[in-house]
Amino acid sequence: MRKEDKQVVPGQRGAARRSAPGRAGGTPATDNRATYRTHSAEERFHYWFDTTLTRGTAALCGWLALVCLALVVPVSTVLAWTDRHTPASLGARIAAVWRNTGQTMRLGGEVGPPLRVALSVLLALIALFYVSTLVSLITTGLTDRLIALNRGHARILESGHTVVLGWSEQIPTVVSELVAARTDRRRVVAVLADRDKPAMEEDLRATVGPTGRTRLVCRSGRPTDPVALARVSPATADCVLVLPRDHPRDDAEVVKTLLSLSAAVGEADPVRVVAAVRDDRHLSAARLAGGPRATVLDMDDLAARLLVDCVRQPGLSLVHQELLDFAGHEFHTVREPGLPGRTFDEAARACPVSTAVGLVHGDGTVTLNPPRTTRIRADDTLLVIAEDERSTRLSATPAPHDPTALTHAPPDPPGRPERVLLLGWNRRAPRIAAQLARHTPPGSALDVVAEPRTATLTGIRAVTEAVGAHLTVLHRPGDPTLRGTTDALDLARYDAVIVLGPDRRPGRADPDDRTLVTLLHLRARQQDSGRRVPVVTEMTDDRNRLIAPPAPGADFVVSGRLIGLLMTQISQNPHLTAVFEELLAPDGNTLHLHPASHYVRTGRTASFASVAVSAARQGACAIGYRSHTRATTAPDGGLRINPPKAHVRYWHPEDEIVIIARENASFGTVSEVGCPP
Repeated sequence: MRKEDKQVVPGQRGAARRSAPGRAGGTPATDNRATYRTHSAEERFHYWFDTTLTRGTAALCGWLALVCLALVVPVSTVLAWTDRHTPASLGARIAAVWRNTGQTMRLGGEVGPPLRVALSVLLALIALFYVSTLVSLITTGLTDRLIALNRGHARILESGHTVVLGWSEQIPTVVSELVAARTDRRRVVAVLADRDKPAMEEDLRATVGPTGRTRLVCRSGRPTDPVALARVSPATADCVLVLPRDHPRDDAEVVKTLLSLSAAVGEADPVRVVAAVRDDRHLSAARLAGGPRATVLDMDDLAARLLVDCVRQPGLSLVHQELLDFAGHEFHTVREPGLPGRTFDEAARACPVSTAVGLVHGDGTVTLNPPRTTRIRADDTLLVIAEDERSTRLSATPAPHDPTALTHAPPDPPGRPERVLLLGWNRRAPRIAAQLARHTPPGSALDVVAEPRTATLTGIRAVTEAVGAHLTVLHRPGDPTLRGTTDALDLARYDAVIVLGPDRRPGRADPDDRTLVTLLHLRARQQDSGRRVPVVTEMTDDRNRLIAPPAPGADFVVSGRLIGLLMTQISQNPHLTAVFEELLAPDGNTLHLHPASHYVRTGRTASFASVAVSAARQGACAIGYRSHTRATTAPDGGLRINPPKAHVRYWHPEDEIVIIARENASFGTVSEVGCPP
C-alpha cells in the first residue's frame, strides 16, 4: 500500500467513518481501515488482550503464568545478587534465582541435572493441579450453596413459627405487627412469595425496621406450589397467613394457595389459617379450601362496615385503629383461678388496669358485654382489653367510685332520616349503600356524585333495587376531582360525606391521587360555606393519610392496613374472629361514642371507675374516652383506650365515652339490669 493511502487528512476522518457502501467517499474496505487507524495503540492492545482471554482456560493460565514470572523473576534476581551467602559464580547465582522462583511459584526449585529439575517441576505441577482443583471444588460448592441460600430455596426447620404467604400491600403491616406483638418467647416469621429473596429482605428492612427478638426468614417460591410451601414448614407452624392479592381477579390464586396448603400439611392435622379475599364470589370456595381451622375474611365487606360505622359515629376509626394494632391496648383472654363462680360485674370491677368486655366459653363461642349478673363457669375465659396478658390481675377490692358523679343517659330521640353524600364510586360502593340502608332510619337518602360510567350506572341501579324504599339513592353526574363539582354542592343538606377513590388497576395511577384532589376541593368548599360536615375517606395507602388535607372530625379508613391488622390479631388469638365479627355487625354489641354527660356529671372531676360503673348500670362496657380539647391537636385524636380505673380527670361537656353496647340498646335503670348500686 502506498504511503499516501495511509494518510488521513484532518476533517476527513469523521467523513470516512460515516461513509456507507454505495455512497461517495470510499469503499467498505477503505472505510474499515480508516476507522481502525483512528484507534490508539492502547485501545488496540486492550482489544487484543481481551480477545486472547476469550480463548479459554489455557489462555488464562498462560497469562497468569507470564504475569507471575514477570514479577517473581526480577525480584528473585535482585535477592540472589544481593545475598552475601550466594556464590559469586554466574551459574550459582542463576541456580539461586531458579530456587527462589521455584519456591515462590511452588515449582520445586530443585537444581542439578535437567532430568531432576524436570521431574521436580512435574511433581510440583501435579501437586499444584491437585490443590487448585480441590480449592476450586470447595469454592464452587460453597458458592453454589450461597447462591441457593440467596435464592431462598433452602428449607427452614422451625416449630411454632408464623408463616406469611404472598406479597401484597398488607405485607408491611402484617410483619410489623407480628414483630410488635408482645410475647415471652423468641418468634420466627417466615415469608414465602414469588419474589427474589434479597429484594424481599431489603423491602422488609426498609418498612419494618429493627425486629428485636423476632427473626425474619424469606423464601422464594409460588405459594400455590406445594413443593415451594415445604420450604417454610407450614405443618409445624403456629399459624399461616394467606395475604389477599392486590386485585379481586387474583382471589382465585388465594383459593389455590389454600388448596396447596391443605395438600402440603395434610388433613389429619390441619394448621390454623387466616386468609382474606377481596371479592365475595370467592369467599365460599376459599373457606372450603381452607378447611375447618381456616378463617377467611371478606375485605370489601369489612371495609364497607368500617366506613359506615365511621359515618354513623365520627371518630370511630381511631378506636378501630387502637384496638387492632399491637402498639397500645388490644383484646386478650385471661384465665384466673379466682374467676369461676364470680359474676361478670364482680370480675369487671376487680380489674384495676384492664377492661373486661366479655367471656370466651369452653366451646369457643364468645359473648360480648354479657349481662352483669352472668356467673363465670370453670371453662370460661375472661375477655379483656389490656396492654398485655400479664397486666390483668384481679384486685381484692374494686376501685372506688363517686356515686354523686353518676348520671343517666336521656331517652334516645326517635331517629330522623339522614342524608349522606357519596363522592366517587368503586366496587365497594354498593356494599356501603346496603350497610347504610341497614343502619339509617327509614326515609334516609344517599346522593352519589360520580362520573356516569357504565359500571357506575349499573351499580346504582342494582343498589336502588336492593335497598328498596328504605334508602333513596340519587345519582348526580359529575367528576368529584373538579372544583366546579364540589362548588355546586350544598353541604348544609348532608349529615356526612363519604369520599371514595377508584378501584386499583395495574398500570393506572394511585387511586389515592384522585381522593386527595377531591379532599382539597371539599375542604375549600367547607371553608367557603362555613359548614363543617363529618367526612369519612377511604384510602389504600396509609402514607397518603399523613399528607391528606387536615380537617376537624375527619375519619380515614385505610382498608388494606386495617385488614392486615385484623388478620394479625386473629392469628395471635383465634377467639377474636367472633369478637370483631360482632363488633362490625349491624346488630349485636358494637362500638359507640356517646357524650360523657350520659355517664358522669360534666364540668367536674371524676375517676374512670365512676364512668365504668355508670356504663355498667346502663348495660354497656366503657372502654375509654375521647378528650374534646385534644381531639384536633393530639396525634391520637384525644383518644385513650383502657385508662386505669383510678384515673381522675376533668370531664368537659363535649368529651365522649367509648362503649361497647347493643346498637339499639334501651338503657334501663339499675333495677332493670340487675346490678348492685
